[in-house]
Amino acid sequence: MEDYKYKNITGDIIGASMQVHKILGNGFQEVIYQRALEIEMPNYNLNFKREFEMPIFYRSIQIGTRRVDFLVEEVISVELKAIIKLEDVHLAQAINYLEAYNIEVGLLINFGSKSLEFKRLINPKYKQI
Repeated sequence: MEDYKYKNITGDIIGASMQVHKILGNGFQEVIYQRALEIEMPNYNLNFKREFEMPIFYRSIQIGTRRVDFLVEEVISVELKAIIKLEDVHLAQAINYLEAYNIEVGLLINFGSKSLEFKRLINPKYKQI
């Protein structure tokens, strides 16, 4: 297995998500999975903020805010979906959020398919501050 940055944390987030999907299955609204994941993540000793308001910058000027579904361990953005199939547009949107927040690593997790879908995302424009 390759050595990914924050792989232990992302592994735990995926494990918690798999547990939620195993218990609930697919077919619920995104907010239901968000609430269930909020209950499950402490079982994996994950520190997180749910619906965390993040600033969005353009040329170093804050132009607005957006809530990230979860900010885990202050370093990983987690975006949830409850749709039949992840499309390229969802991946592009999640990467745009990483860039806007200047977060290096993110997860896009879809609870809406028969099997849990997840994508690990890297911000190609990440700037260490």
